[in-house]
Amino acid sequence: MATVSLYNAQGKENGKIELSDAVFGVPVKQNVVHEVYTAIRANARQPWAHTKNKSEVRGGGRKPWRQKGTGRARHGSIRSPLWTGGGVTFGPRSTRNFTKKINRKKSQSAVRMCLTDKVLEKKLFVLDALTSEDGKTKAFVALREAFPESYKSTLVVLPKTDEMVLRATGNIPKLDVVRAQDVNVVDLMHHQYIFVSKDSVDALVARLAK
Repeated sequence: MATVSLYNAQGKENGKIELSDAVFGVPVKQNVVHEVYTAIRANARQPWAHTKNKSEVRGGGRKPWRQKGTGRARHGSIRSPLWTGGGVTFGPRSTRNFTKKINRKKSQSAVRMCLTDKVLEKKLFVLDALTSEDGKTKAFVALREAFPESYKSTLVVLPKTDEMVLRATGNIPKLDVVRAQDVNVVDLMHHQYIFVSKDSVDALVARLAK
């Protein structure tokens, strides 16, 4: 088992804690993490771009000019893609499907790999508890500044939803909060540092050590 430092609410070392190798000590495979990451990003993508083809453009019911005798090229409709304001050939359509399938086991495996990488890089910090009694921001700002490079993006992993913690962290830049049961590869990849409580560690092990 990997052993890491345990910190108190003031960011001071308060002993050691062992992390399960089943979740925080697995071999890291970049291709698996990349596959899951791109799948999650693709599944969140919405096909907003939409162009009209020749049949959808307004107007053009009448032939612009007669077929012969004008000296100009023949045309049957101003809705042709050749005309300004006409339809678009092979343009983006809102019916496009970006969804990628990814199985649950591979997704969980990628989360374990990301957590392991954070431990190896010493960017995962375990605290006695992550709570707030009054919902004040000051305590969380002080906690964050107690760790190196506190200005970088940070993810706080909670065992369950805590309204007071959400209120306390809502105004802190580059800091996000997520439940242990919801954390995914994108969350871990988009944040430099991870703060977890002992309860959060237990929740992650219960979810991922299967």
